[in-house]
Amino acid sequence: MAKRTAIIDIGSNSVRMVIFERTSRFAFHLIHETKSRVRISERAYENSNSLQEEPLNRAYKALEEFLLTIKHYKVRKTLCVATSALRDAPNKQTFISRIKKELGLHIKVINGEEEAYLGGIAAANLLHLQSGLTADIGGGSTEFALYENKKVLHTVSLNLGTVRLKELYFDNGNIEGAKNHILSELAKLPSEFKHNNIIGIGGTLRALSKIIMDKENVCFKKLHGFSYDVNSQQAYFNDILHADEKKLKKIGIKEERLDVIQPGVLILDLLIKHIEAKQIITSGVGVREGVFLHDLLRKQQDRFPFNYNPSIRSLLDRFGEDCESELYSSASKLFDLTAQHLKIELPYKPLFLHAIKLSQIGKEIDFYEAHRHAYYILLNGLNYGFSHDDTILIATLVRFQRKKTPSSTHFNDYKDYLPSQEITHALSFLMSLSLSLFGEFNHGNNLSMNLTESCLVIRAKHSYLIQEKLKDIYSNGFLDICVSEL
Repeated sequence: MAKRTAIIDIGSNSVRMVIFERTSRFAFHLIHETKSRVRISERAYENSNSLQEEPLNRAYKALEEFLLTIKHYKVRKTLCVATSALRDAPNKQTFISRIKKELGLHIKVINGEEEAYLGGIAAANLLHLQSGLTADIGGGSTEFALYENKKVLHTVSLNLGTVRLKELYFDNGNIEGAKNHILSELAKLPSEFKHNNIIGIGGTLRALSKIIMDKENVCFKKLHGFSYDVNSQQAYFNDILHADEKKLKKIGIKEERLDVIQPGVLILDLLIKHIEAKQIITSGVGVREGVFLHDLLRKQQDRFPFNYNPSIRSLLDRFGEDCESELYSSASKLFDLTAQHLKIELPYKPLFLHAIKLSQIGKEIDFYEAHRHAYYILLNGLNYGFSHDDTILIATLVRFQRKKTPSSTHFNDYKDYLPSQEITHALSFLMSLSLSLFGEFNHGNNLSMNLTESCLVIRAKHSYLIQEKLKDIYSNGFLDICVSEL
């Protein structure tokens, strides 16, 4: 697969492009993103789905300039897909042929089932949830994918879209007609499409989540993986549905979404009631990432290998090699040896070991402030496969790796995401202890550990530096430590 791949998604509302760069076999990161609100479907639904000249010209110009960006980034592979607006249009082939002839870009029109599947594999691979129901509310259609154990099982596409509803109903003030249309389409969902969690894909749901994060003043403003309880936001949804344009602006709706936010919220509101959802999890990934993954993982049944995380591998590729294998394996043994005494539950072990593995990445930027740089990189770079709670815990352990425990200010800032103070402090202590014991060099078989009722007994052939580094940890309130020569 090419080192740099561009994905272009021609939707009813916007044309978007992302460029991904691979750092190793399955690891990648985003290096560019852009969009143009061309509204290619503008006035199409009131004209028997035929695409109109003005929006087609806007789309042409956007694609032309996207290709200049692709050339600038020296992209080796470009994949372009089109969804609802083009697949419904009787005159689509004229536009597709023009783009191919004049710009050299091949547009693949995907059907609704394919669109749903691509959004589904993106969420299944790049969110932390093992199962879920994705809902991608677009301009012309809404796609659903039900997945279990990271595998997409069922997909459905419905003729529910924000631009479609706007032009057919909202522009005429026929809100009741819009409701009936939505309910009629939702009735087509199979009975198994019931889930507590809606994984929200698409511009409408992302826009809502951004506004809710600001409204709730959350301290960790990462969109991907952000979740909220639907009951807590029901009154806010009602406010949006009954607001005029002035009030929509006041409550934070951006100019570009003023005319489609109410159709989108109406679809979401009725969907929540139909499938009896309790929570919405925001997905920062969708069809574009699905197209990329379908290409990247074509020999892997569209799934990453077991226990593989592309974000961790990409960060290690870009900011430093893996930690020494002895550090990782010895830290794992130390966790097993002391976890019960420290009252740390087993599910925290993988997160602790991720922190160990990533603890040295900041050194590539600055040795003396490595832990601070690593903290920032992890908060913003652990994009895929982790919940917000997981991300903040891993970053916190790395940030305070030189201290016994995180500062009280840090803990209070992130207490809604971190485990209890006792567990957070115990994990942080174990992190510092592991790096003090095993971070300097490879001890091989020249170090042993044993936990007695009163003490962690460490015997090492080379113990001088260990004892130096443990001076600040001896009086720790968690565990007595005894060091002697092997």
